[in-house]
Amino acid sequence: MTASKPDIRHVVVLMLENRSFDHMLGSLQAEIPELDGINPSEPERTNKANGKSYSQAPGAVRIFPNQLDPKHEFPNVTKQVAVGKMTGFAQDFADSHPHAQRDDIQQVMACFRPGELPALHTLARQFTVCDRWFSSVPGPTWPNRFFAHSGTSLGHLAMPEGLFNLHLHWYSQDTIYDRLNASGKSWNVYYGDIPQSALLVHQLKPRNMVRYHHLDRFFEDAERSEEQFPLFAFLEPEYYPPGANDDHPPHDVLNGDRLLADVYNAIRHNDALFSTTLLVVVWDEHGGFYDHVPPPPTEPPDHHSGEFDFNFRSLGVRVPALLVSPWTAKGVCHTIFDHTSILRYVMETHHLAPLGNRVATANSIGEALLKTPRSLAELPGSIQEISPLNVGRRISIDTLNANQQGLVGYTQYLASLTKEDPVKTNERNTMMLTSARAQIDIACDHVDCFVREQHEAATVPSPLSQPDGKRSSS
Repeated sequence: MTASKPDIRHVVVLMLENRSFDHMLGSLQAEIPELDGINPSEPERTNKANGKSYSQAPGAVRIFPNQLDPKHEFPNVTKQVAVGKMTGFAQDFADSHPHAQRDDIQQVMACFRPGELPALHTLARQFTVCDRWFSSVPGPTWPNRFFAHSGTSLGHLAMPEGLFNLHLHWYSQDTIYDRLNASGKSWNVYYGDIPQSALLVHQLKPRNMVRYHHLDRFFEDAERSEEQFPLFAFLEPEYYPPGANDDHPPHDVLNGDRLLADVYNAIRHNDALFSTTLLVVVWDEHGGFYDHVPPPPTEPPDHHSGEFDFNFRSLGVRVPALLVSPWTAKGVCHTIFDHTSILRYVMETHHLAPLGNRVATANSIGEALLKTPRSLAELPGSIQEISPLNVGRRISIDTLNANQQGLVGYTQYLASLTKEDPVKTNERNTMMLTSARAQIDIACDHVDCFVREQHEAATVPSPLSQPDGKRSSS
């Protein structure tokens, strides 16, 4: 089979949380020499903290203690990057966690050995590793995910402190979904528990919310005919225990690896879908873990002035990224990408209206695609699923991280938009005061109620948009 251009009809994006490239993929340089990772023959890369040296080395743990979650707000990233020297990770961690022991600090510099992340490392060996993919801003989860959906964060860099504040966090920018709607293109967002993308105000419209489905619906849709699958699909993991698989410490990193295996297997088992799909696997930001490559300069997305006087002319820390498809080569792509590179590709491929300066100037991931597909016979037919120790077990949770707190707060706003009896809503909100576990459960109920009502209110444009009313059990 030959083609003048890649026959990609579907783009699936799986975006996970808070891991750096070196931390997750750096050790594979021993097997993939062209990969810019960790070379044992080079001098040790070190950071100092309180006068002690910490070297980059294997030994990353699967489950990072909740109370020692590395910081990754803009001020912390600024210290970590240290004006491009990449020498401040250990000290920033020590400053943020004064009671941390030497072994704890070492974890910021640690990486996973080859094979310790079975799905990720298998796909990295067989498809394209992007070793110059950087987070879109040197900051935390929310602004980086907003860049992935819209090419801007409207100047916002900070996460909410505590519950969501509508006055301080109102994200009304146009998104890739608006552009797809305008061109009559299909899309779906598949989510685990609370979809972070629903923070984007335009997504709350019934015609958009009707395209939100729980993750188990993705696996059902992947079994359908290729023609029925949406042109663009964005997958959000579960951000909360017990099924948390987003890779955000302290969640078991093997839960995220299992999700990756499940997603790949679902697409791979449908030959027609796999043959016409590009799966983009990427992490939203580095989560405070060490990486040795300095972030490069970039173009600001728009006129919005940033918090902390940031001008948006620098990308964030390098993150793991794979392009998985018969239309991608086995090897490494060194082109500089960030999350807006996905938008650039989708928009230029489907001739969509512009979406800001960052998207317009980003390198397109289309640069990494082949003109002729590889034979399906030479590609992994299936990835063995793994069973992390904490799957199916309720985890004790005492506190929520900033992403979790902000999303819980936002669901109270969603609850105010529903037709549910206000007395019942107030009873639920009162229950939120009892424990972090209650906050999670009630927040998920708020989302389910809102999404269900929007599905009922919308005119359903296709069979893929029928309400499913399911909760993910991943």
